[in-house]
Amino acid sequence: MKYISFIAFVLFSCGSVPAQDQPHVDEIFKALDSNHDGLISKEEVVKSGRYARQHPRWDADKNGEASKLEVIKFRAKFGIAADGSRISNAPRRNSSPRSMEPLSEREFSIPDVANLKRVGEGTKLDRAVASNSQFVLKTTLHPVAGDKYFILTDHQDEDYLSSIEKLAEHHNATIISVEDLAILHQNAELFEKIRMQLRDGKVKFVAVAPRMESFRENMLLGIWELLSSIDEDPQLDCFPGILLASNSKSFSKLIDQSLDHVPVTPKSLKPFAINQVQSTRETRSLQKSGILRKHFKKANLETPIVAIYGQTADQAPRLEGEKIWNLKTQSRGDFVKELPPAAGQAFDESNLVVMHGHGIPGMSCSLDVDGLADDMSGKVLLSGSCFSASPMKSDLPAMGRAPGGYDVQPRDAFIVRAVDNGAIVAFGHQRLSSGFPHLYPVLESWLRGQTVGQAYQQLINGLIDQSGITSGGFVISNKQKSSKRLPQMRLLYVVLGDPALQPLESQPLLK
Repeated sequence: MKYISFIAFVLFSCGSVPAQDQPHVDEIFKALDSNHDGLISKEEVVKSGRYARQHPRWDADKNGEASKLEVIKFRAKFGIAADGSRISNAPRRNSSPRSMEPLSEREFSIPDVANLKRVGEGTKLDRAVASNSQFVLKTTLHPVAGDKYFILTDHQDEDYLSSIEKLAEHHNATIISVEDLAILHQNAELFEKIRMQLRDGKVKFVAVAPRMESFRENMLLGIWELLSSIDEDPQLDCFPGILLASNSKSFSKLIDQSLDHVPVTPKSLKPFAINQVQSTRETRSLQKSGILRKHFKKANLETPIVAIYGQTADQAPRLEGEKIWNLKTQSRGDFVKELPPAAGQAFDESNLVVMHGHGIPGMSCSLDVDGLADDMSGKVLLSGSCFSASPMKSDLPAMGRAPGGYDVQPRDAFIVRAVDNGAIVAFGHQRLSSGFPHLYPVLESWLRGQTVGQAYQQLINGLIDQSGITSGGFVISNKQKSSKRLPQMRLLYVVLGDPALQPLESQPLLK
């Protein structure tokens, strides 16, 4: 270990009349859905000997399985409601049923993740696809030249330093100590000295361990400026990770767990999803849980889901299947502080938690930060919510209202609390997150068996390519701070964890 010191996150409202010989959709599923997963497969239809000709018509997305929503939408074309009754003002065969369907049902679908468009520099998106976040950022592998581990920190407290030294000994790492990481980018001489040390030292992994008070937007952007300038290309040239906890005891546990961690095997992976449905029209978060559930099912993995509905979401779609808990909040400021017992048990048993929905400091997907389990030991958590990695002190002007209409108040960052409670890896954003399109590439990398740092590097490099930011343009200047459209905003993703840690073994069926 070397130590060098420098000072300086279908419902129809219309009337109906009886129809003959048309069973309720629930009856069809009760008869055909033999494995009770909320879907009717081609094999299940063949076994039953009935509806074999109908199945390919029901299966609108041609994935081999028909959902209740697909059956309902197919029936609507012929004027038949979900309960088998005739819709009195049903359209003629050649007219569109879309005008009869609520907007949420017309738009709600669960595509295969493999069919989502990969978006890179210059890619154009259909407006509906873009507004529904129904795409994925394109990322690529970016090789690094070195094989050495470095730790960059501004901790001076012995309780933190002892954990950092333990990590350094484990990785045979070099510790680079500075006075204040929040303003490192302002010290040109020291900045250049560290840049040369990383380059000449053949860096591969960089663990950045800031104090809570120095964990800020420009600190993170200053790190991207540093790590992108090791060679001539504009991308990060090593694998980063942020080591952060709000107290020395939690920090020590994060380090100890990292050193003892064994990658989760395919058979022992236990995903859990949480989403937020704020209104009837806003179903993109629900869709993302459905996409993940469908994706994990390919590997015969069950994905319990908690869907938290707002007070105006009564007519929004519901996902079908077992271990789905639909909760309801009574007001915009009403957040869930305790999961139902069965849902809480499923959460406790999980080792991979993925969340999609709005957020503010102290809340993600309508789950209050105080609603997190007290013991999250060993869990990997990914939050696609805004402010899920909000800093204690911001370099940017205060934001009074966040997307979703939530008031922004200073509270604990969601993923920092998760680490305080024992999570070994956590993903979030310091400000306004783009959610699934940027979250999924990180999850996908880990499902391929890559390290924390590899996934983080590929995400940031993909965003650097999109934004066009180059050396000298990463840190937000004082003149830029009042702008509402800062390209650097998309680079404020945070991955808390040892960059060399491999969260999951390669999951062959999920690549």
